[in-house]
Amino acid sequence: MQFNLANSTEILQRTPSVLRAMLQGLSDEWLYANEGEGTWSPYDIVGHLIHGEKTDWIPRMEIILSDKADKTFEPFDRFAQLTEERKPLDALLDEFDVLRAESLQILQSRSISDDDLIKTGIHPAFGEVRLYQLLSTWVAHDLGHIAQIARVMAKQYKEDAGPWVAYLRILQS
Repeated sequence: MQFNLANSTEILQRTPSVLRAMLQGLSDEWLYANEGEGTWSPYDIVGHLIHGEKTDWIPRMEIILSDKADKTFEPFDRFAQLTEERKPLDALLDEFDVLRAESLQILQSRSISDDDLIKTGIHPAFGEVRLYQLLSTWVAHDLGHIAQIARVMAKQYKEDAGPWVAYLRILQS
C-alpha cells in the first residue's frame, strides 16, 4: 500500500481553489461548453463534485469505519447533478468550498490509523473495497475532473488550432 493520508489531503484541500481559479468569472461559453452530446460541461462537473461530496466519499468512509454488520454502500448516481436546479457558478463554487472543508474536517477528526485504512466496505459494483482504496480514488477523482475541465475547455479551440493539433495531446482525443 502506497497510500499516504497527509499527501492525499494536500490535493483534496486544494481542489476547491483550483476550480475557482479555473472557472470563476468566465463567460457562459466556457462554463457550459462540452464535448458533444452526452458529455459534461465544466458547470456540470462542479455539480458532480458537489453531489459526490454529499453522498459518496465521507458517507462511504463512515460505513467502512462503522461497527455495522452490513457495510454495503448506497449506489452513487453519477448523473444526479444534471437534474439539479441551475444555480450561478459562484454559488456552486461556494457550496463546494463549504462541503469540502466539512469533509476534510470529518476526515481529520477520525484520526485514521493504518488498521483503519485496510478496513472494508461493500461497493455495489466492485464488491469488497478498502478504505485506502476509497480515499485514493477520491484524490484521483478530483484530479481526473480537473483534467476533464481543462480538456473540455481546450477543445473549444480544436478547429481553430489548425495543424498545431498534432502537437497538442489535449486536442487529440
